[in-house]
Amino acid sequence: MRVVWFMRTVTAATNWNRRCFVADLLWIGVVVLILVPNVMAQDAPNGGAEGPAAQSAAENSDAGNSDAENSDAENSDAETEAARRAFRSDVLEWVDELDSPTLRVRKEAERSLIEAGPKALDHLPENRVGISLEVAERLERVKKALVASRTKDEIETKSIQIRLDKVSNLGEALEAISRGSGVEFEHNADVATPVNPVVTPLSFWHAVDLVLDQAKLDVNFYGGDSETLRLDPRAAERPSRVDSAAYVGVYRIEATSVSSRRNLRQADLSGLNIGIEISWAPSLTPIGLTIPVAQLSGKLDDGAVLKPQDSGETIDVATNSEIAFTELYLPMKLPAGQPSRIESLSGELKALLPGEKKMFEISLAEPNGKKKIDAMTVQLEEVRRNGPLHEVRVAVELDQAGRSLESHRYWIFENQVFIRRKDGSKAQHLGFEVYRQTESGVGIGYLFDLGDAANDSTLVYQSPTSVIPNEVPFVIQDIPLP
Repeated sequence: MRVVWFMRTVTAATNWNRRCFVADLLWIGVVVLILVPNVMAQDAPNGGAEGPAAQSAAENSDAGNSDAENSDAENSDAETEAARRAFRSDVLEWVDELDSPTLRVRKEAERSLIEAGPKALDHLPENRVGISLEVAERLERVKKALVASRTKDEIETKSIQIRLDKVSNLGEALEAISRGSGVEFEHNADVATPVNPVVTPLSFWHAVDLVLDQAKLDVNFYGGDSETLRLDPRAAERPSRVDSAAYVGVYRIEATSVSSRRNLRQADLSGLNIGIEISWAPSLTPIGLTIPVAQLSGKLDDGAVLKPQDSGETIDVATNSEIAFTELYLPMKLPAGQPSRIESLSGELKALLPGEKKMFEISLAEPNGKKKIDAMTVQLEEVRRNGPLHEVRVAVELDQAGRSLESHRYWIFENQVFIRRKDGSKAQHLGFEVYRQTESGVGIGYLFDLGDAANDSTLVYQSPTSVIPNEVPFVIQDIPLP
């Protein structure tokens, strides 16, 4: 009996202790809920800012993140430098293999150097002294291929793509074209004129034409310059610029006139002249633009074929960096029937497009100073007095010049040339005279007013250092006949 009573007593005491413990826990919870916010408020008097310990932890965390980021950057730089060194090592090894006794190794080394891309140019040897004739020839082929590849990349980079997907009026559209091309527009039109957006990226001239058609404007090439196009109200009878033009590469081609003549005594003197206007992207003035006459061909609406006259091998087209267009006539034979229009007129444009412009700097105090960049060499041949002025004689040579210095060498004369004085001021030339012309270069004497500061001055010559052949076919459609 006492055992049972004891068990009951223990059970009752345990239940009572549990009720007291639970009650104590509830009171402790209430106290904690009251006191904790006050303590936090005291530790953070500025409205909930973290305490010193938390701030220190956060700072340590930020420092750790920063250290990690710096470490990642250092690792990335190290990997980049290691890749550079490995690339240079590969290039030098391939150069050594150009002199291998095995023909297969020599050929593979030349191919590997070309496939390495334009970056390999920085590691190719310049001095040919002591190397065999075959190695010199292979190196020359490699350099030529790499320079052409780099020039092509530069030209593709310059190719303009305009986006008009977020425009609603003339002002926004012209601003978008300027932003994408660097060409400014001068006009007196209402900038609020509505213009429809276009989702697809467009070439420079295609974008310009779409906007001008909606704003009833036209281009006045003679009212602007190399960086600005003048826009004027268009003539009432002027057809759509977009519908009249062909867009190929960097060019815009439009037929502007058609005239026919019939010689009643000498039928072979009869002909049909088609006037066309060729425009190009202002940043890419072509060098040596030509049209092969034999490749001209047309289709008339009566089914007959329009053929070119036997007037010569090519039509040479003059270009000017200050005006981004030229006009010419295509000589065609007079059609035998009575067609009313030319359904299509096709041909090909051949040109040399310039690469990126580079800066040559040669001290006037340096006799026969010479500098070579890519395929171009600029040499200071002589500085001499010419009355009160100084004549600075400069020789410009282009490796494997080809057509770039045939009948189109005028682009050399458009290159920027000036003298930089010791104080940083510029002296522009007062005129020039060509004193030598060869297949690969020219000698030009520039006149400067330098006073007594000639020996402390520097010649600065800026020019494209390479050119690349560019051939594009074109087709002009729906040309009305007289």
